[in-house]
Amino acid sequence: MRHHKKKLKINRDKAHRKALIRNLVISFFKYGKISTTETKAKRVKPYIEKLITLGKKNNLHARRLIIKKINNIGTAEKIIKDVSPMFKDINGGYLKIIKINTRKGDGATNVMIKYVINNDSEKKKTI
Repeated sequence: MRHHKKKLKINRDKAHRKALIRNLVISFFKYGKISTTETKAKRVKPYIEKLITLGKKNNLHARRLIIKKINNIGTAEKIIKDVSPMFKDINGGYLKIIKINTRKGDGATNVMIKYVINNDSEKKKTI
C-alpha cells in the first residue's frame, strides 16, 4: 500500500529520477520556461520553488546548498543574482503550470512551467 507516499516515481529508479529532475531544473533556469509532461512538471515544481526560496537568503550557506542540489555553479549564480531578486516580496508560488496539448503518440498531457511574475508584468503593460 502507498499510504502517505506523496512523491511521484515517474517509472524510474532513484538515480535516474534524480538526474532527470536536476536536468529539468537546470533547463528551466537556463531558458526561463520548459515544456514537459504534466507528471514531470508536478514533480519538479516544488524543487524549483525551494531553490528560489534558498536563493533569496543570498548567503554562503544557501549558495553551497543550491550547488549541492543541482551540481551546477553557473545555474546557482543565476538563481541567486537574477531569479531570486524578482521574488523578494513574494512568499512562495513562484511558478505556474499551463496545459498546452496532448501528445499525439501516447496521449500524455504536455504542460509549460513559467514564472508567475513575468506573466503578470506583461499583462500590466498591455492594459
